[in-house]
Amino acid sequence: MAPFFLCLTAGGLRRELAKRDDFGSDRDMEQPDNSLEIAALEKGYLRIAGVDEVGRGPLAGPVTAAAVVLDLAQLPEGLNDSKKLSAKKRAALAAEIWASAEVSLAEASVEEIDSINILRASHLAMERAVAALDPPPDYLLIDGNMIPRDLTIESEAVVKGDGKSVSIAAASIVAKEARDLLMVDLAQQFPGYGWERNAGYPSKQHREALVELGVTPHHRRSFKPVHKILYQE
Repeated sequence: MAPFFLCLTAGGLRRELAKRDDFGSDRDMEQPDNSLEIAALEKGYLRIAGVDEVGRGPLAGPVTAAAVVLDLAQLPEGLNDSKKLSAKKRAALAAEIWASAEVSLAEASVEEIDSINILRASHLAMERAVAALDPPPDYLLIDGNMIPRDLTIESEAVVKGDGKSVSIAAASIVAKEARDLLMVDLAQQFPGYGWERNAGYPSKQHREALVELGVTPHHRRSFKPVHKILYQE
């Protein structure tokens, strides 16, 4: 059976969501809404995926991307930019998203980051996440101001999209939750850097541990703080 929102015309879906007070309202302008998704539906697109990545800034660990196709008639309550959510709320929403939506995750490795640069690696992770959705989406809402060059699906870049689109917000939540859990696991293998708390970002503890403990295989050698230690600049 097709998801509820696929059984309605775009106009009917708009009216149904408006009745449910889900279609973005003045009472909560700081949260993302589904207006971009509705606009895409009205253009004739049926499978709309939000795409986001996390992990551009850390000194260690991969960059992780997610692509999410939501059922717009059954949205998890409280979707928002993952950075605005508490860890507890983010974990709960991630579980809801996995249970109610189509989700794919992908990474670009530390080696790829060092080889092709962090921007291109972020786009590569996004491309991989989109490619993992089966069946593929027919429209993409992508966080940021650039569309990854190898995507062939009709796409829209949305600056600060995780604060505007529920689909992008959902992608940001599952990507961050997955990457944070990975960094907790890596912290057990390489204690002292505080990855279980800083997720590889350059906190004071992390920078001090780099000097005292050295560079691990999970550090990005092209990033200046790591490069300086390796080459004693």
